[in-house]
Amino acid sequence: MAVKTIWQITHSCGHHAERDLSDRAADRRAGFAEWLAKQECTTCWRTAREGDEQGKAAWLEAKRAQEQAESEAWSQQYRMPPLEGTERAVAWGVRCRHQVLAAAYTTLVLEGGTSEMEWEEIEEAARAIDRAGWWIDQRSSEPDDLAELLQTATEADRPTENPHF
Repeated sequence: MAVKTIWQITHSCGHHAERDLSDRAADRRAGFAEWLAKQECTTCWRTAREGDEQGKAAWLEAKRAQEQAESEAWSQQYRMPPLEGTERAVAWGVRCRHQVLAAAYTTLVLEGGTSEMEWEEIEEAARAIDRAGWWIDQRSSEPDDLAELLQTATEADRPTENPHF
């Protein structure tokens, strides 16, 4: 007698389904059928996933709002100037600036050999960068590179003197 290929499954959600397990090796069908019985049916699984996506989107929106509020409070506390750019870029830039500078402070001052006085110079250079896009572009930069990145950016903003005039 051949091992059956059609199995009656009662899923954990209570729904019943008939499953063709002929694509599985005969000696693995019973174990797979048992595993299926511990899962929700396809319809319930999809419904739960749709709810998950909405829940995930709401969670992400709440997290972004919290990060935004923390970043704006931090910007005021450390007298960071407002950023320039589109509304969306400014909001993102404020978060990126906060994250970049906080990570750099931790790495350079708290864990590294940078003094508070040296950090104040870095912080002052950071205040000179008011373009949101610049901070967004630096969001993945290494904390050790921040001083050089700020120096390059502030030098690019300075008018150059032409010795020929």
